[in-house]
Amino acid sequence: MPTRILPAGADPDAVRSLTTLLSQLPDAEPQPPVTDSTQLVDTLARLAAESVDELPEVVVVHERIGPVPALELIREVALRFPAVGVILVTTDASPGLFAAAMDSGARGLVALPLSYEELANRVQAVGQWSTGVRRHLGHGAEMLAGAGGTVVTVSGAKGGVGATLTAIQLALAAQASGRATALVDLDLQTGDVASYLDIQFRRSVADLAAITDISPRVLADAVFRHDTGLALLLAPGEGERGEEVTDRATRQLVSALRSRYEVVVVDCGAQLSGAGAAAVEMADTALLVTTPDVIAVRAAKRTVRMWDRLQIRKAEETTVVVNRHSRSTEIQPALVQRITGTALARTAVPANFRELQGVVDAGRLHELDAKSTVKQALWALAGELGLVKAAEGASHRGGGRGAVSLRRRKE
Repeated sequence: MPTRILPAGADPDAVRSLTTLLSQLPDAEPQPPVTDSTQLVDTLARLAAESVDELPEVVVVHERIGPVPALELIREVALRFPAVGVILVTTDASPGLFAAAMDSGARGLVALPLSYEELANRVQAVGQWSTGVRRHLGHGAEMLAGAGGTVVTVSGAKGGVGATLTAIQLALAAQASGRATALVDLDLQTGDVASYLDIQFRRSVADLAAITDISPRVLADAVFRHDTGLALLLAPGEGERGEEVTDRATRQLVSALRSRYEVVVVDCGAQLSGAGAAAVEMADTALLVTTPDVIAVRAAKRTVRMWDRLQIRKAEETTVVVNRHSRSTEIQPALVQRITGTALARTAVPANFRELQGVVDAGRLHELDAKSTVKQALWALAGELGLVKAAEGASHRGGGRGAVSLRRRKE
């Protein structure tokens, strides 16, 4: 059986040269190359969703890929697709880089300029390793399709549109249906998750920023376990500490959470930071919350365009959620979709702050009445996104109206 090889790199000339050389290798079947980190992860996720057997045995990553740096990209691929062997192609073949690449999960390193003999030997070895891993795992879909669960980010088109409320209720719905769920507050300067849930905490996401290898024990020490069962990783109490949470630290953190929890909900707030951008890029589903007024919808459109310019997220891969919806407003969800060019959540959240005021002021948002139309809508949204278990979520108090498959959902 030929070894399927997926080349990945941003430099067209380098990728063309690599693909040409790969096509000359015996029993090699190069796939059409991908040009950036997002396209690589999306391609692997799509193939894994179709069938584990569709995944390539080998991925060859050129050092000049982006926007995610090569070593961080290798780490994510190794975590999510553990039976896919990754080879790094680089001009720096020093022992230090070799060790760093191995620590990130690479199975080999090939120096530039490319040597046919070296490339052939490495591809053959990694291909055999990948085949052996799959044989020993018995083609178990759960093992091969990537470790861990679904990551959903919730961002606000502007401040005050209800992103934090949405994130908390989505997480509560997932947890109540029986899924191990983590809620992360990445609104690093102005995060309010702790206030909404009336909790006092000592450790925050900033305490993990300087740790290069987040082990399960380290993660458990930083997480606050809420009475509802939610695992909370909160924004720092001192807003200036938010600067410690870099995009690299966020990628490592999200990968660690994904491998430990079935559902990870991330509140990214309304201000784009490096940390928030990294989370949105890694997410299986990126929600953008807006209200049906001109200012908020314009802000949503600006955000979508900015994400696209910065190669964080394409418009069609972003899902807009309309909060405080009323049939009497001139701006209806369908119009918001046309203006932003995004996908649109079928569930709109009704405008009914009177239901919320008591629990919000008391910091007891988790005690929102199950008869609340706002809660019912948000839990229905969780069902729409596939965050709740269908069998349990459909009959749970305040649950959704059924669940559909989540894009790139990993079960």
